[in-house]
Amino acid sequence: MKIQKLTVENRPKVYALLQRAFPGSDYEAGLVQKLHEKGKPIHEWVCIHVGKVIAYIAFTNAYHGSVICGLHLAPMAVAPDFQGKGVGSELLRFALRQEAIKTQPLFVLGEPAYYTRFGFEPCILPVCPFDRNNTHFLGMRNTTIASFVVGYEPEFTAVPLPPAPQGKKRRGR
Repeated sequence: MKIQKLTVENRPKVYALLQRAFPGSDYEAGLVQKLHEKGKPIHEWVCIHVGKVIAYIAFTNAYHGSVICGLHLAPMAVAPDFQGKGVGSELLRFALRQEAIKTQPLFVLGEPAYYTRFGFEPCILPVCPFDRNNTHFLGMRNTTIASFVVGYEPEFTAVPLPPAPQGKKRRGR
């Protein structure tokens, strides 16, 4: 198993992985494809096993108005046949050690029981526009004391958001 930065050649494999990891949803694959097409800044890595992309993680800019205030972890995906085997955890730990990530305030919309294992904490501020009451919105290195709605790249709202699953591990958004 090898973790590396995403290459242009592996982008179609990532889109296919996102389709398999989130069956019945075109949101994640469409989101990442739109981010790529529009040339948005994105930090992304893949996990390769026997020449196949088996996991993917991405970080995009978080905004306070027009000012970058950190990064959003979204999406993160693991191929169904590799889920529950620690691949996602290994990829996330790797990403959190990378120069572009390790000092930034980070935000994730996900399952608290999963993400708190990596140092994320419940977030009261800023407010997540996709999570009523910030129930699943978490931060790391978040020192925000001002009340504002955190911004995402416009591509996050360009496609319909799926309803939040209950009692299940959430993908980062």
